[in-house]
Amino acid sequence: MTVSEATASAQDMEVDSSSKAESSATAFKRLHPGPYLSKFLAKGYRPDGRKVTAWRDVKINKGSVSTADGSALVRLGDTTMVCGVKAEIAEPLATSPRSGYIVPNIDLPALCSPKFKPGPPADEAQTMSNWLFDLITSSRTVDPQSLCICPGKAVWALYIDVVCINYDGNAFDAAVLAVMAALGNTRLRSATYDDITAKVTCSDDFHSLALGRLPLSCSFGIFKSAYLLPDPSSFEAPLIHTTLTIALDEENRACLVRHEGLGGTDTKSGQDVLDEAWSIAEERVREIRRLLDDHPATNR
Repeated sequence: MTVSEATASAQDMEVDSSSKAESSATAFKRLHPGPYLSKFLAKGYRPDGRKVTAWRDVKINKGSVSTADGSALVRLGDTTMVCGVKAEIAEPLATSPRSGYIVPNIDLPALCSPKFKPGPPADEAQTMSNWLFDLITSSRTVDPQSLCICPGKAVWALYIDVVCINYDGNAFDAAVLAVMAALGNTRLRSATYDDITAKVTCSDDFHSLALGRLPLSCSFGIFKSAYLLPDPSSFEAPLIHTTLTIALDEENRACLVRHEGLGGTDTKSGQDVLDEAWSIAEERVREIRRLLDDHPATNR
């Protein structure tokens, strides 16, 4: 055997050995996901390469849907959300003649992940849509009365549709960020109501939405009562039985706090875990707001 043949043989053996090790790790991950995650966390890392308390990178692209009145595309790691805002003229309710409508919806289609099946909206999507509505209305991100065209006659109805293009966990945080970015990008036509014709006329002049508090969401999971994991991935989420979501406005005031599960960890009380998560969320929200400021609304 020549030197070159021996070298080639050794390289083949190394490739084969590496391939077998990778195959073994993949099988272990699939068959024993809990112990697999535990091994990473014990060394201070997560399977996707993050440190235990790290978040995934965020990218924001405003004005990505030309047919919408406002839009944004957000990537949170490999989770991708697109939000489009469409404004339509509607008749107000008799009980609130000056109030417009805000109709948010989150769609998690089967194409974004094998986790979701074709057919009616999944329970998870409906739950998140309700959370989103509660968040927008309780924080008064958009004052319904700012959508009034003519009291008792005509108002704007904002349809806020969020579609998941690719799912890799933590869809709610990504959806909230996409909505806030899209609302900041939304521009409405100047509209007037004619009492004689009972019709609304829209001009070519546009104005931005009058926005109030802009909450941003930070979600966490507690794994095996031992680790507080910000921004759980799709691999981690099924292994987590306690979740915590905190939404903060510009002044770090709570707009939403949701907790599901048992609470604390083996070494910390539920309140201590909440305090730690709150501190982490404050820092994360500051980072994301800087990103939003770096991506100003697109003028159309």
